[in-house]
Amino acid sequence: MSQQRESMNYDVVIVGGGPAGLSAAIRLKQLAQAKGGEISVCVLEKGSEIGAHILSGAVLDPGGLNELIPDWKEKGAPVETEATDDRFYFFTRGAAIRIPNFLFPPLMSNHGNYIVSLSNLCRWLGSQAEALGVEIYPGFPARDLIIEEDVVKGVITGDLGVAKDGHHKPDFQPGMELRGKYTLFAEGARGSLSKILGQRFALHDGREPQKYGIGLKELWELAPGKHRKGLVVHGFGWPLQNDTGGGLFMYHWGENYCSIGFVAHLNYSNPYLEPFSEFQRAKTHPAIRTFLEGGKRVGYGARAITEGGFQSVPKLAFPGGALIGCAAGFVNLPRIKGSHNAIRTGMMAAEAAFAAIAAGRAGDTLERYEDAYAASIVAKDLKQVRNAKPLWSKLGTLLALPFIGLDLWTNQLLGFSFFGTLGHGRPDFATLEKAKDSRPIAYPKPDGILTFDRLSSVFVSNTNHEEDQPVHLVLRDPTIPIRVNLPDYAEPAQRYCPAGVYEVVEEAGAARFQINAQNCVHCKTCDIKDPAQNITWVTPEGGGGPNYSNM
Repeated sequence: MSQQRESMNYDVVIVGGGPAGLSAAIRLKQLAQAKGGEISVCVLEKGSEIGAHILSGAVLDPGGLNELIPDWKEKGAPVETEATDDRFYFFTRGAAIRIPNFLFPPLMSNHGNYIVSLSNLCRWLGSQAEALGVEIYPGFPARDLIIEEDVVKGVITGDLGVAKDGHHKPDFQPGMELRGKYTLFAEGARGSLSKILGQRFALHDGREPQKYGIGLKELWELAPGKHRKGLVVHGFGWPLQNDTGGGLFMYHWGENYCSIGFVAHLNYSNPYLEPFSEFQRAKTHPAIRTFLEGGKRVGYGARAITEGGFQSVPKLAFPGGALIGCAAGFVNLPRIKGSHNAIRTGMMAAEAAFAAIAAGRAGDTLERYEDAYAASIVAKDLKQVRNAKPLWSKLGTLLALPFIGLDLWTNQLLGFSFFGTLGHGRPDFATLEKAKDSRPIAYPKPDGILTFDRLSSVFVSNTNHEEDQPVHLVLRDPTIPIRVNLPDYAEPAQRYCPAGVYEVVEEAGAARFQINAQNCVHCKTCDIKDPAQNITWVTPEGGGGPNYSNM
């Protein structure tokens, strides 16, 4: 018997309260004000509040924000620490070799950019949206799509009060239907509904597969005298092997905050690699630990990052909706920046939807958004760096870096690439070698001062899930982890997960796959990297997951 659901109607429904979703909402209201009309807009956010699930480095290119809210400084945006000292290093085990800044093209300079907490910036953008009349619903994850006659008509929020075994608890409330003339999906990297939309509307046909990295981040309060406000450090090399892409970042901001993090490209091949443990090792490098010693770690988080760039951007629009921000993958990998492009694509989609609604249309494909992107600074931004990821993947770090530098210079100065447009090859889940052909990696034990274990890290991420709810990490075939992944790949989920969600435990002389879903920080790495593509991440009960502060 079907459950009767409450339904609410809007002009535009936006899924996700990150930079793209909030910018789209703000732009829609700005356009309505300028035209002297009205437009109803709602934003659904699965976190407990706006910003709770937002994680980024982050050095912000303010270009998008300048276009969205030109007087953001006067309005008190939390964008205050200018990047003043830009450094690039190649790390060996004991040395940090500085790469001169003049070797990098101007697009790699952080002059004029700001070190920010993106979660705080989104909270501020949320307040700006609400002041314009946008309705924001935190704690309401979009669980299902409403598709009628092959047109997206909105979304259904997750049910509340469902027990782990599926029965309805006394406080059960069915999810609501939120219907819109257009629905914009701003779920971030590997969004659960965006993934379904990509398959349903063949959005990725003719494109290269999307590529990903896992970004891990800690927030530190530094000891007196260790803080260098405005310092931006990016490093490559140790502790990663040459054939594994990624690197470290460290940003000093505020009065004594240091955002330190690590990105591991998810096309790595060794199933024994642990991105979390590589991050912990990276902090022990003499050039890094000198800043952290005497300080205190106050935050932790992890999130998948899109890395495919220009050639992996899918078709953006489909009947009744569009993908915006990292749901489509607009991160500029060499610059390690995506928020400026998320803001701009949110604005572009909003302008296309507003024009369609003003013309009396609803539910068509927003070709105006596709055209705007193709002619935009976003497409140019991504096209200039399109070969960085493929070169890194094909050549390894040492050989790739000079070729990437050459390609960035020729693209910026001459407007073309000697390489044309390179492909990415296999998707990330298909790159693991068999365990029998791979070298196990021995990681040092954490000391609890500079380096930490996963569970203590999850604790400082303020992650919480209602325990008596259905597991939101769904196995297509529950036998695959032990029957296939364990013998073939030593079950890599134990190692690629940065939150200790997956374990292989011995029980009565047999191995059993255990899912500790309450630890999940919603990074989506399992959905991306599982070699059998057996794990599907779906939204848990609303408000669950991390609660990031200053991240």
